[in-house]
Amino acid sequence: MSVSVLRTADAWWVATATGAARIDTTATTTADLLADRAAIEHAAQTRDTVPIDSLALLSPVTAPCRVVAQMTNFASHVKDAGMNPDKVPMTFFRKASGSISGPNDDIVRPAHVTLLDYEVEIGIVFGREVPVGTEITEDNLADYVAGLVITNDVSARDVQLPKTQFYEAKSYPTFTPTGPALVLLDRDELKRFTDLRLQLWVQGELRQNMVVADDMIYRPVQALNELTRFQRLDAGDLLLTGTPAGTALTAPPKPIEIIGSLLPPATKWRLFFKRQAANPKYLHDGDVVELRITTDDGAIDLGKQRTVVRYTQKP
Repeated sequence: MSVSVLRTADAWWVATATGAARIDTTATTTADLLADRAAIEHAAQTRDTVPIDSLALLSPVTAPCRVVAQMTNFASHVKDAGMNPDKVPMTFFRKASGSISGPNDDIVRPAHVTLLDYEVEIGIVFGREVPVGTEITEDNLADYVAGLVITNDVSARDVQLPKTQFYEAKSYPTFTPTGPALVLLDRDELKRFTDLRLQLWVQGELRQNMVVADDMIYRPVQALNELTRFQRLDAGDLLLTGTPAGTALTAPPKPIEIIGSLLPPATKWRLFFKRQAANPKYLHDGDVVELRITTDDGAIDLGKQRTVVRYTQKP
């Protein structure tokens, strides 16, 4: 049965039917907590609780850690980007763990960023070391994966696209809101990964809404076998697994794309960003962004994340 772990500045908690039960542990990191499963299980049985709404929640994934992300991993998102899902290779990029923030913290747009985008993603949190060369199968996946968490892969598109790299554009502080809960799953529950529905709203408007089974290209076993060919993972590390269609960024119509390819780079990007600046779906100051990931029957529920966008004012 799933166990939802919460974190505040001074404690770890388990969400129960009556509220949040404090975990009796000295753990200060996610990795340390996952090594103290007896304390988690004991807290899950207690009736001594406080209202969850009374807690100021932090990210249940602590930094520093590795944050790795899959790129263009949902067919609908690939089509939005003007590519063919059948020909998209499995690719990864890194984010700085300093970008991790809490599930209710503000998303702060740096003053030089103009096109701020969102991406709801399922985060996989590892419960033990995964050495390079580890063979991952459906049968042993649960030996390495501790649980799942909601993440928002916030992106500065005007930084990302001209530089053709992701690290800077996705690594600013507050660009990986995480939580509210780290939901620890058993072997059978983890098999329901493909039943999870990802949803994201901006100002109450549903922008992203997709079930994994209908859209994800490279699922966890495939992704981890590719990733562990070259990347070691440790307990507490985080893997973001991609986002479906519905982000603000979409590819231009083919005729415009063809014309753009013939222009000098500076001209091409100037025209592209002029067009994107007119797109109202990019995040604005004060926008409320809400994310939810759950199975439709509610058997697995990663909770709901709510953040507010704040613009840093230019000096």
